[in-house]
Amino acid sequence: MPIPIVNSVASWFLKKRFHQIELFLKYPNEVQNELLMYLIDFAKDTEFGKTYDFASITNYNTFAERVPIKNYDGWQDAIERSRSGEQNIFWPTTIKWYAKSSGTTRSKSKFIPVSMQSLEDCHYAASKDLLCMYFNNNEDSKLFTGKSLRLGGSKKLYKENGTISGDLSAILIDNMPFWAEFSSTPSNKVSLMSDWEFKMQAIVDETIDENVTSLAGVPSWMLVLLNNVLETTGKNHIHEVWPNLEVYFHGGVSFTPYVNQYQKLLPKSGFKYYEIYNASEGFFAIQDQNDSDELLLMLDYGIFYEFIPMSVYETAEEHAIPLSQVKLGENYAIIITTNAGLWRYKIGDTVRFTSLSPYRIKISGRTKHHINVFGEELIIENAEVALKKVCKQTGAEVIDYTAAPIFMKGKEKGAHEWLIEFKAEPENIPDFISQFDNALKDVNSDYEAKRYNNITLNEPTVHVARKNLFYDWLKQNDKLGGQHKIPRLSNSRNYLEELLELNNG
Repeated sequence: MPIPIVNSVASWFLKKRFHQIELFLKYPNEVQNELLMYLIDFAKDTEFGKTYDFASITNYNTFAERVPIKNYDGWQDAIERSRSGEQNIFWPTTIKWYAKSSGTTRSKSKFIPVSMQSLEDCHYAASKDLLCMYFNNNEDSKLFTGKSLRLGGSKKLYKENGTISGDLSAILIDNMPFWAEFSSTPSNKVSLMSDWEFKMQAIVDETIDENVTSLAGVPSWMLVLLNNVLETTGKNHIHEVWPNLEVYFHGGVSFTPYVNQYQKLLPKSGFKYYEIYNASEGFFAIQDQNDSDELLLMLDYGIFYEFIPMSVYETAEEHAIPLSQVKLGENYAIIITTNAGLWRYKIGDTVRFTSLSPYRIKISGRTKHHINVFGEELIIENAEVALKKVCKQTGAEVIDYTAAPIFMKGKEKGAHEWLIEFKAEPENIPDFISQFDNALKDVNSDYEAKRYNNITLNEPTVHVARKNLFYDWLKQNDKLGGQHKIPRLSNSRNYLEELLELNNG
């Protein structure tokens, strides 16, 4: 299809959708409250709706007083009943699909319900919006003249009791309209391969001769794929393989540690990076501006948002607030109520608001992936900003890392212990440690206070990981590909000890 025709069709969709987006930009809290009342009314005759008398709920305050906040463990029994074939438990329409993700204290895996409404009105709607926003900001784009290279986990789908479970990416591909495959690569057959290492080479073989104009996937795994592309083709950078490539849509993990490596692989001036924030539970936010690190919170995807200030998270004072009460700069845990029947559900992510008009956010980490043993409240965002700074200072490049506390023993003070796999190792590790320590102090005043005169914390310890350590650990734990991530920070030493043993073994 000629570019002018493609642009005209895209422009028509853009104008139609932007009118709806403008509505929640102008009236965000009204849109969210109306959505909540709709969800409550729609589910009032479910088992859950009758338990909490949804029929009598007329406002947010009553909803918040009556309906408890739960994590997956609190929902697991109801979800297992639903997976066994029971219906109308927490959502009135039939739920056929369950997105499988990493587990909790009670089970190896989580199974997140995916309703037809969440599939159409959230996940697929967001994919269209992402393209709309990109095209709106880049009117000379030739994105639609080529194909999008998508990289998902996509392990095989499992059918049981009339329900289907698997990676969210596999569910999305399985339900994708037939024409969508023509605009993406690799084929569904290759995308759904379960052997990750075999699939990576199959993707390379199937895509290197395509006209790829965009990339979409998790940064850590896309990096592996792109390096495989260069190894297979013998080219110096990716634009020699795909000269019309113009944007990379990424999400799943922070992009900060990978920026320098991507800039070397994709050196074309003006190349675009667009971040998304999605999970098995839903699609939450989209980068709506070129060259930005802020994400627009999408308020009309069938998801009602609440937030718990991390200062009171999992304390006796824990409480949730609606979107209308959030403040700039504060760290919040996200609570969602969705059109798949999750009610006041803790997803385990934390965000900061960078703008209140419109509501834009930055992902700051995970509620469980932080270190706060000594009152330092170190979060993933702190770690990655500090790593980026020290890498720039020392010329180092980081592939992956994890960290945990060194607990106090007797008169011995605590510290943080880091295991880092470098692509480019710093020349002087002690100097790297010192500069990293200072960078952490610069971004976290609580850490700085605990480090003052070594009052509570000693200088961090850093171990250099062997090549492919984290990859081997993921493979050993059957977690290669897709949304599987390295646990960055932890109050427990379990992950670190396991990785150190593998590193030294």
